[in-house]
Amino acid sequence: MDKSYIVFPPQKTLKSGIKILCILIITGILGCEEVVQVDLEESEPRLVIDASLLRDKENPSSMQTIRLTTTAPFFEDRSIPAKEATVLVRDSSGREYIFDEIESGYYRNNNLYLSFDRTYELEILYEGELYTASENLIPVASLENVEQTTGGGFTGDNIELKVFYTDPVEERNYYLFRLLHEDLSLQIYDDEFTNGNRTFAYFSDEDLRPGDEVRFEVQGMSRRFYEYMFILRSQAGSGGGPFQTQPTTVRGNVINVTNPQNYALGYFRIAETDYLNYTVE
Repeated sequence: MDKSYIVFPPQKTLKSGIKILCILIITGILGCEEVVQVDLEESEPRLVIDASLLRDKENPSSMQTIRLTTTAPFFEDRSIPAKEATVLVRDSSGREYIFDEIESGYYRNNNLYLSFDRTYELEILYEGELYTASENLIPVASLENVEQTTGGGFTGDNIELKVFYTDPVEERNYYLFRLLHEDLSLQIYDDEFTNGNRTFAYFSDEDLRPGDEVRFEVQGMSRRFYEYMFILRSQAGSGGGPFQTQPTTVRGNVINVTNPQNYALGYFRIAETDYLNYTVE
């Protein structure tokens, strides 16, 4: 009677065979790899205007700087300077302040003292097109003191900082608060529910440690600029920032007089500002 036998290969031979099979599979996968080029339709570059003229409440300075860039392709992560523009600010008394290009995309004037009794108009001539905007100097409340507590964040042990100020009762006010530490934190407030009261802006940062030097800054805001920043903040969400790529285009107050379809991005604003330094305990 014939018998059939199943013969197992030696263990070493089996392992070698598996290793060779794996090498062949990986080689096949790598051999099929193909770089996929994504062709995105790119629009013409637009002018981006960063023109925040600030007057320090305690130490007014005459030096003001405006930065001009252009929008970049989707995969670019750098700003492209807008060079060789003509930039000036004209006040309602007729005086003109020329901003000279001190480096690529940065324009400066050293003789512009901002006043509450004047309106200021920005004019930018760039690549044959004229951009304009106008604003008034917006006042701001003074920063008074800082209170420090713990219990913030998801872990419940982050340092919390409250910077206090007294809101004027006579008018509707809008505020831009900044905490300058390792990163920049922004908060925007309006006084709808705090008008005329002593109140605070709140910051909590998991990276704050005792001995850290931080700086608080508050700037006045017009209602229109507040609404502009509110939309940017809503689009950015909790994980973004107001200067990251946004889902939709948010226009500022700058108008292209020559070609309205080629509108600029950014904002021209003038604000009073106050500072307060604090050492974390």
